[in-house]
Amino acid sequence: MKKIGFLSFGHWTPSPQSGTRSAGDALLQSIDLAVAAEELGADGAYVRVHHFARQLSSPFPLLAAIGAKTSKIEIGTAVIDMRYENPLYMAEDAGAADLIAGGRLQLGISRGSPEQVIDGWSYFGYQPSEGQTDADMGRRHAEVLLDVLRGEGFGKPNPRPMFPNPPGLLRLEPYSEGLRERIWWGASSNATAVWAAKLGMNLQSSTLKNDETGEPFHVQQAAQIRAYRAAWKEAGHTREPRVSVSRSIFALVDQRDRAYFGHGNKEEDQIGFIDPQTRAIFGRSYAAEPDALIEELKKDEAIAEADTLLLTVPNQLGVDYNAHVIEAILKHVAPGMGWR
Repeated sequence: MKKIGFLSFGHWTPSPQSGTRSAGDALLQSIDLAVAAEELGADGAYVRVHHFARQLSSPFPLLAAIGAKTSKIEIGTAVIDMRYENPLYMAEDAGAADLIAGGRLQLGISRGSPEQVIDGWSYFGYQPSEGQTDADMGRRHAEVLLDVLRGEGFGKPNPRPMFPNPPGLLRLEPYSEGLRERIWWGASSNATAVWAAKLGMNLQSSTLKNDETGEPFHVQQAAQIRAYRAAWKEAGHTREPRVSVSRSIFALVDQRDRAYFGHGNKEEDQIGFIDPQTRAIFGRSYAAEPDALIEELKKDEAIAEADTLLLTVPNQLGVDYNAHVIEAILKHVAPGMGWR
């Protein structure tokens, strides 16, 4: 068995060719797709967060709305850029969204990737400490978030409060039991995957990672997952960690699928640079008739290593078509892969 969800970046553009022409469209369609995915039997509805972009940005109102409209599906992020976040305020927002959803929040966070503007986090009021990088700052914000999500009191109570306080130091409210164990780290390198394991975070591995060995993407990603699991075991955590990978996968089952994705132009990994110092490898997309698709996916070592697969969806093609994309994987591919 493998959990299968979708991941939406929430792209929107006012172009007449787009089915998602405004930020409002992106938000409302994300809710509708989560509802449709739950009805189809999918396991997760995840959103990507980008700032200064025509994409989804502020995740918690959206997550809360999805939580209120659904009852079973996991809801989450993949990922929130922690360089932009006040971790205490974030803990309150996350706790509220998780309580609304009945404990279904799976919160993916990361130190972030290149954004639309230079040092965008600085406009949000954040600066790395002396001698630290913005990546260090993002990881530090994550550590603070993890600490406060333990639910332990740390605030000294006012001796003359407006309302009565419980005894002892005060914690942030609302507090959602178990959320701390549902935090995931989006790791682009083997080292940060190991770091995440030591801190007790689940692992999200995307369609790109640092090119550390020159091997095919799925081979490097599988090695990253194995390094993470080894570090988790060494750290002595008592629960089993979760690991997700994301992929663009399209089963060609009708003429729309073949028109959109049946041209075979993304069948190889790509190499690029996410910043001047970091060479990255970008994983291929998969698009084929179901039987051929199953045979291709069986060769993907990282998918085999993960317990959760997130399908990146072309959200501007509309809710109905994206529900069809998810259904095609669940119906025509998942059984042949042993995922269902």
